[in-house]
Amino acid sequence: MLTDHQILRIPGPTPIPPSVQRAMNLPMIGHRGEETSELLKRIHPRLKPIFGTEQEVLILAGSGTAGLETAVVNTTQAGDEVLVLVTGSFGDRFAKICETYQLKIHRLDVPWGDAVDPEQVNAYLQNHPSIKVVFATYCETSTGVLNPIQEIASAIQSASDALFIVDGVSCIGGVKAKMDEWGIDILVTGSQKAFMLPTGLAFVAASERAWKVIEENPQPRFYLDLRKYRDNLAKYTTPFTPALSLLFGLEQALNLLETEGLENVYKRHQLMMEMTREACQALDLPLLTADDTASPTVTAIYPEDFEADQLRKVLKTEFGLSFAGGQNHLKGKIFRIGHMGYCTPADVLQFISLLELGLQQIGVKRDFGKGTIAAQTIYLERRK
Repeated sequence: MLTDHQILRIPGPTPIPPSVQRAMNLPMIGHRGEETSELLKRIHPRLKPIFGTEQEVLILAGSGTAGLETAVVNTTQAGDEVLVLVTGSFGDRFAKICETYQLKIHRLDVPWGDAVDPEQVNAYLQNHPSIKVVFATYCETSTGVLNPIQEIASAIQSASDALFIVDGVSCIGGVKAKMDEWGIDILVTGSQKAFMLPTGLAFVAASERAWKVIEENPQPRFYLDLRKYRDNLAKYTTPFTPALSLLFGLEQALNLLETEGLENVYKRHQLMMEMTREACQALDLPLLTADDTASPTVTAIYPEDFEADQLRKVLKTEFGLSFAGGQNHLKGKIFRIGHMGYCTPADVLQFISLLELGLQQIGVKRDFGKGTIAAQTIYLERRK
């Protein structure tokens, strides 16, 4: 194997398109100059359709977690009651951020691998009318669950005036998001997933209702103060030094998404998910999530007759193929495949074929080639 040949199929960071890499290598410019202002003018309106909003999508230099903390610190203050919907490791992270800011946390814990039941959310809010904010994770990266955000939003609206804040880090750009139509108050994502960029940009959009809360919130904040980003964007600048190379790359990533067309982007992700899941089922590899709650961006497999990490090690050593492992209590028990961003059905056929070879090499008896044939069949059936 070539030592510098790596096949990255984890749920982030994801591979970078060559044209995006070239864009990030453009010469540096002054971050307070006219060129940067023109760059921001070009970029910002093009983010709105991906979020499904008419509001401005603000860009922070920071990871997705910075975006999540931004959402918390701008809308809450110590002692506020909040509800966190926890379906995995990243729902739990939202809860930990809330704990840091001394909020009174209600947790609605869902078994890992299951999605949130909107009726449960509705009932919980009716029994706890003091809750001011509900936090949820759109795609729970640790399990491969895609939570029913539209239905959860409706359940919240029928029971409460609470704000609805959504972590969309591992799916925005790969699945539909209709922030305004669904009634999401703050939607957050990051650059290193379906946006096909390195880590380093956080994207945050807020509804008019959320902005009212943000304006009136006495909670101190400095770097993460959304008001600063909004006010500076009106002048096509940023409150702090922007990650210019990433912004160069973002412009080209948006070019790629728009050339393909967002609906086609979403169809591609759905197709890759179906190919992956059908292949795993053909190989008798148990899936952690049900078909109707599975994410188009990441699939989690829960093997019963071999060690997940043994397979991952062989695939990495022999082929340079990286799958992700499990987190928290699923560490060593599952492996996760990322199929988002710069990824196509051809890549799915590659990693399924290599997965079959890996199973053979660790002595797992399966019908060789059955998974690849299953994925090929789905491609032929669903590609149009």
